[in-house]
Amino acid sequence: MAIRIFITGGTFDKEYNELNGELYFKDTHMDELLAEGRSRLNVHIKTLMMIDSLEMTSDHRNLIAEECQQCDEDRIVITHGTDTMAETARVLAKKVTGKTVVLTGAMIPIKFGSSDGLFNLGSALAFVQSLPPGVYVAMNGRFFNWDNVRKNRQTGIFEELPVPTAAK
Repeated sequence: MAIRIFITGGTFDKEYNELNGELYFKDTHMDELLAEGRSRLNVHIKTLMMIDSLEMTSDHRNLIAEECQQCDEDRIVITHGTDTMAETARVLAKKVTGKTVVLTGAMIPIKFGSSDGLFNLGSALAFVQSLPPGVYVAMNGRFFNWDNVRKNRQTGIFEELPVPTAAK
């Protein structure tokens, strides 16, 4: 079983400029991470874009959906910025059928050394092999259905959406 990995940017792949203190994109760290994790999976990696998810437009999301539909693999992991990951998941759920798609990212850049990115990537690769077709988010060691996830900006953790008071 081959797994497609699409790179879109996000904190996952940011670099740090020591001279001006800014974060920027240079190249994906995916090959290094797979080697560091001693992965033996059959993966095909394709960089679609290298942007912060706050800069992602509907055109970017449509491109991601199109690439998911057109690729030969039916198991897909997407690295994505955490700020709008749930929004992209919603778009993919409407446009991608018959495939298992797992979005993941990092709260801390890989290059900082103490990133959650390697753990999240490993989780996403495990989940994409075991979950049925659909769209999911994998963060913090958990997976979430596309329509039941949010980033809690106070805690920095992904969580299920709160149950509306009327439903309690």
